[in-house]
Amino acid sequence: MKSETDFPSPSERDLPPGRHLLLKEHLMTEIRQSEETGVSAAPAPRRRPWLRPALVAGAAAAAVAAGLLVASPFGGEAAQAGPPSKETVAMLKDISAAAGKRDVPKGIRDDQFVYIKTKESYMSSGSDEKSRITPPHLREWWQSVDGKHTEVIHDPVDGFDNERMPPDLPLVEGDKHYRSLQKLPTDAVNMRDWLYRVASGGEGDDQNAFVLVGDLCGGLMPPEQGAALFLAASKIPGVEVIDDVADAAGRHGVAIARENDGERQELIFDKETKEFLGERQVAVEDLPTGFEKGTVTGHSAVLERKVVDKAGVRP
Repeated sequence: MKSETDFPSPSERDLPPGRHLLLKEHLMTEIRQSEETGVSAAPAPRRRPWLRPALVAGAAAAAVAAGLLVASPFGGEAAQAGPPSKETVAMLKDISAAAGKRDVPKGIRDDQFVYIKTKESYMSSGSDEKSRITPPHLREWWQSVDGKHTEVIHDPVDGFDNERMPPDLPLVEGDKHYRSLQKLPTDAVNMRDWLYRVASGGEGDDQNAFVLVGDLCGGLMPPEQGAALFLAASKIPGVEVIDDVADAAGRHGVAIARENDGERQELIFDKETKEFLGERQVAVEDLPTGFEKGTVTGHSAVLERKVVDKAGVRP
């Protein structure tokens, strides 16, 4: 019998990816804190997990150049991106309905952790400054429920051997820990306003908001907030639906996608249950990094997710 802290297996439901943005998260924390205090943000550490490496360069470069990240009016996206099609909106409504019915463990404590095991591969730049795609590999992350406890990352490919990650305190708006997510709006209008107000990353407002939607898919979302999130996503210009996409584990699903600056980010959902499986990034044109059109520059899939009592201890 499953305990209250067990999540359904991948065959039962989606498992949002535990990848994403610790480097960016720490960088954004410094930026937000500097905006509040008027002090320039400190340089980001050279290595931090859960930012997709493809996004690190842009975030770091913008921070170095300007001292902080400021979203440009359009970034690298087309200014004339149109509203999502009726088909896309209908799919996001179905995904929203599924998210609203999602069961979450009862009695989650502040001192617990969400354990997320993923298979992933992303674009990375080495010391020679050449871009390459890392081989598919496993990654484990113990995320603090309240964001106030030391987390653990295990990803030997990226040089993290059960590395302890102290919390960035005080927490700022936009962090993605479960307790913070419980405070987000539960209606689509206010959720969309929140996405556009909080999202950052140096791209256009629409793309920043879409990236934030993907980041939120990667954690444990409370059902009401999850439902509002996907309805809000249906109001982001340029969002489209793709009928058949495979995640890093080979599971096929339908994708909600958006193109920006030569790449398409795809959030993949199970075709039947409409639950989140993983994500993919694809070059839609030849990229300055040397990757040709059609190259998959990022891939992820979540293999396991549970709430556990201690960081670094597997379920």
